[in-house]
Amino acid sequence: MVFTIITKNRYCLTTFYCFIKALIFIIVFSFYANKSTAQAQVPITAMDSVIITSMRLNDEDINIPYSVSKIDASYFNKVNSRSTPELLSAVNGLFIQKTNHGGGSPFIRGLTGNQTLVLVDGIRLNNAIFRYGPNQYTNTIDPFTIDNIEVVKGTGSVQYGSDAIGGIINIITGKPMFSTDKANTSGNAIARYVTGGMEKTLRLSGKHLTQKSGIQTGLSLRNFGDLIGGDTTNKQAPSGYKEMAFDMKAVFALTNKAVLQLAHQQVIQFNVPVYHKIVLENFQSNKTDRQKRFFDYAKLEIAGSSNLLKQLDVTLSLQQGKEQRSSIKNGSNIKLLEEDNITTAGFTVNAQSQINKNYTVNTGVEIYHDWVKSTRADLNILTTSAITKRGLYPNNSRYGNLSFYSLHNIKVKNFVLNGGLRLNSFAISIKDTFAEEVKLTPAAFVVNGGVLFSISKAHNLYANFSTGFRAPNIDDLGTLGIVDFRYEIPTANLAPEKSANFEVGYKFKTNTTRLNVALFYMQLYNIIIRNKIPNEFISGYQVYSKQNAENAFIKGFEAEVQQLIGKFLKVAAATAYAYGNNTSRQEPLRRVPPLNARLMTSYSKKKFFINTEFIIAAKQDRLAQGDIDDNRILKGGTPAWQVFNIYGGYQIANFQLNVGFQNITNEDYRTHGSGINAIGRSFIISAAINL
Repeated sequence: MVFTIITKNRYCLTTFYCFIKALIFIIVFSFYANKSTAQAQVPITAMDSVIITSMRLNDEDINIPYSVSKIDASYFNKVNSRSTPELLSAVNGLFIQKTNHGGGSPFIRGLTGNQTLVLVDGIRLNNAIFRYGPNQYTNTIDPFTIDNIEVVKGTGSVQYGSDAIGGIINIITGKPMFSTDKANTSGNAIARYVTGGMEKTLRLSGKHLTQKSGIQTGLSLRNFGDLIGGDTTNKQAPSGYKEMAFDMKAVFALTNKAVLQLAHQQVIQFNVPVYHKIVLENFQSNKTDRQKRFFDYAKLEIAGSSNLLKQLDVTLSLQQGKEQRSSIKNGSNIKLLEEDNITTAGFTVNAQSQINKNYTVNTGVEIYHDWVKSTRADLNILTTSAITKRGLYPNNSRYGNLSFYSLHNIKVKNFVLNGGLRLNSFAISIKDTFAEEVKLTPAAFVVNGGVLFSISKAHNLYANFSTGFRAPNIDDLGTLGIVDFRYEIPTANLAPEKSANFEVGYKFKTNTTRLNVALFYMQLYNIIIRNKIPNEFISGYQVYSKQNAENAFIKGFEAEVQQLIGKFLKVAAATAYAYGNNTSRQEPLRRVPPLNARLMTSYSKKKFFINTEFIIAAKQDRLAQGDIDDNRILKGGTPAWQVFNIYGGYQIANFQLNVGFQNITNEDYRTHGSGINAIGRSFIISAAINL
């Protein structure tokens, strides 16, 4: 079988040769299997339809003229991913960088941080202090709350606004459904353990459903021990931390056409060490003492009575984030205490119109407003006296975001035409004690257009063009202090980053096969970068400030195929590659992930399943000067690596037992740009009971 192809000779473990062989084999077999099935007129198990909602229009992925991916709770439950970022690594074209064990930043087509947009239930997670480059914010989403994740690559600014240059990750959390009969109450308990004490998790949840209402709640208690790496790294201390999360969601049928949804989420993480700072930068301690995220929203969904207003959704949201950090260097008596608080209020209205059966229009308005508070104190641990200083961000900063959009989807015979536009304006107010007062009102106008042609019911070709932008935020304009391995000072004036993305692709789908191939080219303009100020140092760190100073391009490809073999076995393969170049500096673009791939099998029969995955990444030695200066990247680049995992489970009545073997060969590796090595050989056991 496929495992024989992978493990037959050692050459396969150090190159992509085995993956290419397996990919070609699966594609060829897919077409042969579909031909045989058509002749016999006997369908095997149907390949599931994948419905994408993130573009504000429900449709199958095969009908969408750009690259989209989706994973759902059935996958989450099998692989027992520790965190949301690690769960996202299963999506082809996403690459996860981890500055520390409590982090995890998804790259889409070579871009991350505030150049990609993360949504939770369609509401922006990105805010005014989302950092340039990798960050930890996706890790503040409890993976136990997730129902499915939709990823849109290379486009999204027209649909959702600023930051969606690389694309969109929409994390959709589960919600209760109305009972079709009498009221009922149910509960669920999950316990999970990873060898070496690397994880101890308890998840409790329950729901109560009636014909007119539904409510569900959940509590997650988690203790992550120090991460144990591969065969030469062993325990990486300190890297472990604790986490507590609570969620609640309720739905109410107000009328036969109106549904109200209320949601609350909160995650608190305790004592999250920044491992590489302690190992590489002479810190006695460097950690996030508390990381908190509180998220509430109310969404009213009204079914219209005419085609002009077929559906109306109105959402009010409130998010609060708090990050408390402390650090002290070896031999120092001064402990740095920092705290950043951000509150984001949101209001969105989306109206859907059905002009005719083949023409749908979505029109809407979005308003978000951020309030930022930031403080710092230098505490003398000998005298307990403290000196108050300016925080990492300007205290009492304001960031307003107002936009209007209109999206159009037209189906004409064998064609699907997709297009839209958005007008976005911002109001940024910074009163700084370090630099001059800043008042900026940047704006952007973006468009997209795509066409999909159905050669037949199974074969679709598409082409898409979209423009994107990212408005400068308070992190860009007002940061003062140590960031990564630099000292950053504020700047008074920045313009939005802009992009133009071109994509062509092919989608194929039958009852037993799914195949997607995409080629893309993205041009980036006015990139906001950290610019070195020559011969200036603060506290031993080189001084930088932000500027709109560079242009670049990213090009690449993505390919994935899934094939059902018989009734119970699915084989899948996927690969992605991005090549970025900074045309202003004539050097590689920073942090671009290497060529990477994944080969998977899934066998499921009755109450038993077994999944395997073989994950590989090539060496990344195309380094920008910023990568060379980055102490997290080895001299000469990040070495190639290969990892093999296997998961299985069995259900007995209301009891489910899952086990997993991760990194079976005990490969010692880290993903490109990370500050900590990935998990070594380990065993996971998870038990769940439904009540």
